[in-house]
Amino acid sequence: MEKKAILVFLVLTLSLINGQEAEKIDTQKAPWRIHTLFSVECQNYFDWQTVGLMHSYRKAQQPGPITRLLSCTEDERKGYRGMELAPTFEVPSMSRHPKTSDWYPAINKPAGVVHWLKYSKEADNVDWVVILDADMIIRGPIVPWEIGAEKGKPVSAYYGYLIGCDNILAKLHTKHPELCDKVGGLLAMHIDDLRALAPLWLSKTEEVREDKVHWPTNYTGDIYGTGWISEMYGYSFGAAEVGLRHKINDNLMIYPGYTPREGVEPILMHYGLPFNVGNWSFSKLDHHEDDIVYDCSRLFPEPPYPREITQMESDHSKRRALFLNIECINTMNEGLLLQHAAFKCPKPKWSKYLSFLKSKTFAELSRPKRLTAQSRQMMEVEIHKEVDNEPEKPQPKIEVKIHKEVDNEPEKPHPKIHTIFSTECSSYFDWQTVGLVHSFYKSGQPGNITRLLSCTDEDLKQYKGHDLAPTHYVPSMSRHPLTGDWYPAINKPAAVLHWMNHVKTDAEYIVILDADMIMRGPITPWEFNAGRSRPASTPYE
Repeated sequence: MEKKAILVFLVLTLSLINGQEAEKIDTQKAPWRIHTLFSVECQNYFDWQTVGLMHSYRKAQQPGPITRLLSCTEDERKGYRGMELAPTFEVPSMSRHPKTSDWYPAINKPAGVVHWLKYSKEADNVDWVVILDADMIIRGPIVPWEIGAEKGKPVSAYYGYLIGCDNILAKLHTKHPELCDKVGGLLAMHIDDLRALAPLWLSKTEEVREDKVHWPTNYTGDIYGTGWISEMYGYSFGAAEVGLRHKINDNLMIYPGYTPREGVEPILMHYGLPFNVGNWSFSKLDHHEDDIVYDCSRLFPEPPYPREITQMESDHSKRRALFLNIECINTMNEGLLLQHAAFKCPKPKWSKYLSFLKSKTFAELSRPKRLTAQSRQMMEVEIHKEVDNEPEKPQPKIEVKIHKEVDNEPEKPHPKIHTIFSTECSSYFDWQTVGLVHSFYKSGQPGNITRLLSCTDEDLKQYKGHDLAPTHYVPSMSRHPLTGDWYPAINKPAAVLHWMNHVKTDAEYIVILDADMIMRGPITPWEFNAGRSRPASTPYE
C-alpha cells in the first residue's frame, strides 16, 4: 500500500471554553471552588521558597485557599521551625521508601497529593486544583477555566525534555504510550481528574524508580541519568493510563533568564535554573542550607535596579526578560521582609534597596498580571507516523497535515540558523569567546549565537564574564556525577543536550563551533548540502 509521510508540526490554537472565547471574570468571585497545592519538606531550602511562593500567592490575588503539603520524618518534625509559614497539611514522608528503602524525596509530591485527597476535609470542597512547585512565583491569578482547563483536559506547561514519552520507556510503563504528554510545572485540573490520576501518579513513579535499566539519558532526557525525574514520568504515564489529554500551554510559565514571546504575559515564574542580570546572578542551589527565613533582616543579594537595566539593555525583548529576573528576586525579598516582621524581628536599617521594595515603582512593576490573548494560546504537538490508504481514525487534539509537492510554489525564504558553542567558567575560554563572538557579528552570520556555559556552583559565584555573549547556563559535568571521571570535554555534548531540552528555538539548522575559532564569512548549512539526516562537517585527518 502507498504510504505518505506526515510532517511533525506545532499548532497554535486559541483556548476556547464550550466553543466560546474565555470570558474575563472576576476571579475573586469564582463560580467554582479553586484550591492551590504545593509540596515541600522540612528543610530551610524549602522554607525560603515557601515564603516567596506564599507572598506571591497573596500579591497576585490567586483565588481560593492554598495548602502546603509538608513531608517530614519524625526527627525532622521535632526541630522544625516553619509551621507558621503557610496553611499546612502534614503528610508522611516517603523520602526513604517504606518498602524498597529507595531514597527519592521527589516522590513526596504524588504521595502528598494522594494523602491530601484521602484525609483532608478541604479536598471534599473543591472543584478545581492548581498544583505548583515551591520554587515558583505567581504573577497573576491562575484560574483553571480561564486558561482553558476542562474536565478530562488539564492544562499544563510543556516539558520537552521528557523524551521517554516517545520511546520504549512509555511503552514499558503505560498501556497508552500514544497519550503520554510531555508536561509538568504548572498543573490545573478538575478534582475528579486528580482523584483518578493521583494513585497512578504515585505507582508509576515507583515503577520508573525501580526501572534503573532505563534511567540513562538516551531514555529519559535526564542529563545525569540518575532517575531524578522519575516523578515527572510518573505523572505523564499515570495521566496516560487514565486517558487524560493535556492542553499544553508554553506561555503561562517562564523560567527567569528566558525571554517571553511578544504579546505574552507569563503569570508564573519557575526559578529552577540559574539566571543573571549583568554581573549579578542567582541560583537556588547556592541556598540549599540557607536559613535566611530565620535570620532577621537578611535578604538575598539585591539585583540591579530598573533604571540600570534600562541603561544596560536597549533591546525591548531582552530588557523585558531582565525585568522578569529582578521581579523574581525582588518579590522573594519583599516576602522575606514581611516574614521577618511577622517573626517580630527588629526593624531593619534604612537602605536604598529597602526603600525601593516599598516604593510605588516596585508596586507598579509587580502588580498582578492578567492573561493576554497570546498567553492563552495552546501548543499541540503533532505525532510523526506513517499512514496507509485506510481511512484515518480521528485523533483527539491532533490536526494532520500531509506534505505535498506544489507546482509554481513561490521561493521560500532561507531556513533559520542558530549558532552554538561550548565553554567553561574560566578566563581561558573568555578571551576565546570575545574573539568568536566578535567574528560572528563581523562575518554577517545569519541567526543568533548562544554560548553554552558549563560551570560548577562555586565557579559561577566568582565568574565575571556573564555579559561576554548570549548565554545558556548548563550544569558542569567536568567531574562526572556517576563515575567521578575528570573530563571537561564531555561538557560539549552534555551542554548541547541540555540546551535542546530546555530551550525552544525556531531554527531549522544548528551550527556548532568551538570557542577557539574565528569566523571569516557566513556558514549557511544548505550551501554545504547539509540536510535532514545529512549533516555537514570538516574532516579531521
